[in-house]
Amino acid sequence: MTMNFIKKVIKKIKEGLLQEMYVEAKWMYQYIKRYKFAVAFYLILGVISTLMGLGGSVLSKYLIDAVTGVDKSNIATIVVGIISMAIGGIIINAINSRISTKISIKVNNEITQEVYDKVMRSDWLSMTNFHSGDILNRLNTDVSTVSSSVIGWIPSLITKTVQFIGALAIILYYDPTMALLALISAPIMLTVSKILIKKMRYFNKKTREVSSDLMAFNEESFQNIQSIKAFDLINSFNDKLINMQNKYKEVSLDFNKFSIATSSFMSLVGMIVSYSCFGWGVYRLWTGHITYGTMTLFLQLSGTLSSSFNSLVGMVPSAISATTSAGRLMDFFDLPNEELLDDKKVQHIYNKTKDKGLTVELDNVMFNYDENKVVFENASIIANPGEIVALVGPSGEGKTTMVRVLLALIKIKKGKAVIRDINNMECNISADSRKFFAYVPQGNTIFSGTIADNMRMVKEDATDEEIIEALKTACAYDFVKQLPEGINSIVGEKGTGFSEGQSQRLSIARALLRRSPILILDEATSALDVYTERLVLKNIMDMGYARTCIVTTHRPSVLNLCDRVYKIDKSSVSEIDHQEVEQLIKDF
Repeated sequence: MTMNFIKKVIKKIKEGLLQEMYVEAKWMYQYIKRYKFAVAFYLILGVISTLMGLGGSVLSKYLIDAVTGVDKSNIATIVVGIISMAIGGIIINAINSRISTKISIKVNNEITQEVYDKVMRSDWLSMTNFHSGDILNRLNTDVSTVSSSVIGWIPSLITKTVQFIGALAIILYYDPTMALLALISAPIMLTVSKILIKKMRYFNKKTREVSSDLMAFNEESFQNIQSIKAFDLINSFNDKLINMQNKYKEVSLDFNKFSIATSSFMSLVGMIVSYSCFGWGVYRLWTGHITYGTMTLFLQLSGTLSSSFNSLVGMVPSAISATTSAGRLMDFFDLPNEELLDDKKVQHIYNKTKDKGLTVELDNVMFNYDENKVVFENASIIANPGEIVALVGPSGEGKTTMVRVLLALIKIKKGKAVIRDINNMECNISADSRKFFAYVPQGNTIFSGTIADNMRMVKEDATDEEIIEALKTACAYDFVKQLPEGINSIVGEKGTGFSEGQSQRLSIARALLRRSPILILDEATSALDVYTERLVLKNIMDMGYARTCIVTTHRPSVLNLCDRVYKIDKSSVSEIDHQEVEQLIKDF
């Protein structure tokens, strides 16, 4: 009968309003299972501590009865028992605190690692739907909420249930009427909680969303502080911050108002129950039906009963908060992963033939971000080892999109995109084939740390000599060697302290240090003067390494160094001849 009832409850949860919370709680349960032994030990200690607390209350009754003359025997034994239980409770609580902290940190780190890994491996286009500020908020706030609930929620639910049942059983033993009075609030609080679940979930979601918006705004502001200052937009951005803060304040105060109203109602019900129990106890004591010790026991246990029940009801908001956070994290796990194609072929080429040069070929490729605009159609490009191939064309016509195709950040809709070795073995371009590429994007990609740290990101075991050689090839060592610490000089966030041109040369040096067979320079020399730009490209191709170099550029100054030039314009990709290249250079 009991099992059938439980099955019916679970079925109702799955089919009803709580379905979403059920799915989210089930997702959280996987982490509880991983630490089931530690959680079980924590739970056992919690139950023991609860039973010791109840035992202490019972012993207090006998102690008071003893000192008031009802039963003077065993006073010393009772005192020793009370002290032992109190000290035992302190020890158990200390152990529990240590265990819960350890598990919470482990779970927090584990979920953070899994979410971080999932974000990094998810399909790039899918991830663009999330603002980086929102991702950070989920990675910090939501992970912390879930990890604390893994160790806190279920064990607390069980220990509070044990406390409630234990207190109720003791009161029932001594006075069933008192137990009935103590339970008056139960149906009221359960009804109220059921009604308010939807509203609590709404407020939790809304608060998280506004918090994410605020974090995203702050992150973007600090990333673009130079532009904000340059356009004299400080006051404007301060006003935007105030508006967002007001929105956050409005949502938070609405939630607070709702919380105050519900908690005040619960407190009022609890107060009525407490006074009812107190009045009944006084009456029973006055009529001689109970002793002072029993009266003290009633007062203690009625308070315990009420507080444990309130705690059980109070877990509803905690459960809603935890499942809301779990749902926000599950959004990441619902994203598709990047495709890994031809893994065995990629590994064979990487181990056997990549150092002898690789050809990149796109054949009749089509791509569109949405149905309304085709970025390019029937596009064909080939780049062979030892060649510099340029992609030119107006801004916004697809050069960067083409780079994203080569790096498998986006998937082509049709056509063929492959990498081919000297033995004509082909592998499809996918996330797995990125190991063949070195990439220098348009923007500043220098990380905080030292110059050497930045360089060793792509080759952890690189020697100082290798780093210096790469810097020389990228025409960067001339300014690096003048720094007080040379390659061990500290670099600020986003390359603070270096010019745009210096940062670009450092990024190029880092890409060269990887010694990848295919190098993509996406407007990577835009901040260099023409002489340095040409020198860098010549140095790259003179390294004695079978490298395929693909560059995108708005400036035609290096086009006469290129073996082939492709023009991307109005959804088409076409190779242009020498005369057209010369005309581009002349028109520029």
